[in-house]
Amino acid sequence: MGLGIPKTRPWWWYLGPGFLVSVGYMDPGNWATSLEAGSRYGYSLLFVVTLSSAMAMLFQALAAKLGVATGRDLAEHLKARYPGRLGRFLFFTAFLAMVATDLAEFMGMAVALNLLFGLPLVLAAWLTVLDVFLILYLERFGFRAVEGAIAFLVGVIGLAYVVELFLARPSLPGLLRHAFLPDAALLDPGGLYVALGILGATVMPHNLFLHSAQVKTRLGEPRHRVYRFLLLDTVLALSGAWLVNGAILVMAAAVFHERSLVISDLAQAYHTLAPLLGPLAALAFGVGLLASGLSSTTTGTLAAQVVVEGFLEAKAHPARLRLLTRLLAVLPASLALTLGASPMALIVLSQVVLSFQLPFTLFPLVRLTEDPGVMGALANPLWVRLLAWAGALLVLGLNAFLLLEGLWG
Repeated sequence: MGLGIPKTRPWWWYLGPGFLVSVGYMDPGNWATSLEAGSRYGYSLLFVVTLSSAMAMLFQALAAKLGVATGRDLAEHLKARYPGRLGRFLFFTAFLAMVATDLAEFMGMAVALNLLFGLPLVLAAWLTVLDVFLILYLERFGFRAVEGAIAFLVGVIGLAYVVELFLARPSLPGLLRHAFLPDAALLDPGGLYVALGILGATVMPHNLFLHSAQVKTRLGEPRHRVYRFLLLDTVLALSGAWLVNGAILVMAAAVFHERSLVISDLAQAYHTLAPLLGPLAALAFGVGLLASGLSSTTTGTLAAQVVVEGFLEAKAHPARLRLLTRLLAVLPASLALTLGASPMALIVLSQVVLSFQLPFTLFPLVRLTEDPGVMGALANPLWVRLLAWAGALLVLGLNAFLLLEGLWG
């Protein structure tokens, strides 16, 4: 259960959970997608980043509302609502999603260490295990310490792209026009495919589990007031993620598209920035990528603890659990890298696993938050229900399309 918080707490006290989950929307996988979109189509797909960010705000707000209204997180609700074999199946898929998420995130860290320090990828992948101990150390000082560390890393990512945009000097009129209006590039088969990649990867299961659990650190009465401030927290944090993802695309458009260079790999972007904009641009890119990987893998391991404790109704041993999830991801990844697999191929593989699991998280969340028996007065009104179901079906359809296209296209 959450802490009893007096009504007199100021609004800024509630900030934190949204910023913790926002890093999932600026992780290394998102970097690769936005780089390709900007380098291939210029500013044309910037509207898709805006649309995907709006969808992310909707579903993260639902996850936060579930935790506020009930004092229980999504994993606890799924355990109670679906007992027996179905519950065990949901636990298996959720835990598999946590491992897949960790794979994508720590590969981003490994690539950054490889680019910045020249470390072999396999060695860099194993060094990422050390971040588990960093999380455990921070948790000794309470949830505020973890949230503060993540907020600092988000700031590093944002600062990196302030530097990138300053050096790239994008076209402001083109940027503003495409940020809020769709472009004819969406009618092009290739443009549509890249747009679907941006939208389809918007919602990830671990963010929904983590957000519904983290808001319990802010619980108090009345719940409407708590949720109002946590909704503000969500909007502010994911607006920051929107700006970062938009900045990645804009930088790629201004630097690579203008020179007819198509970028589809993180290392390729790093090595191309240096001769075009100078070593500072490459350094900012590498540092931002490292901060992105470190922050997103931190939240991924925290989400794994939420899932295990919620479904198994037992206190998980943090060190053992986080080492287990990391090793389950690092071992096969190291073997694949040794055999010649590319980091981006492993990230794509993780997205396939998440695509399979997503319906088992998203649809129960929408159903729970519209149920007055669960949510009480905070149950979704009709207009939110319509938006939520439309968004859930859209995300599911996009993931299914991308999965089929990847397998047979």
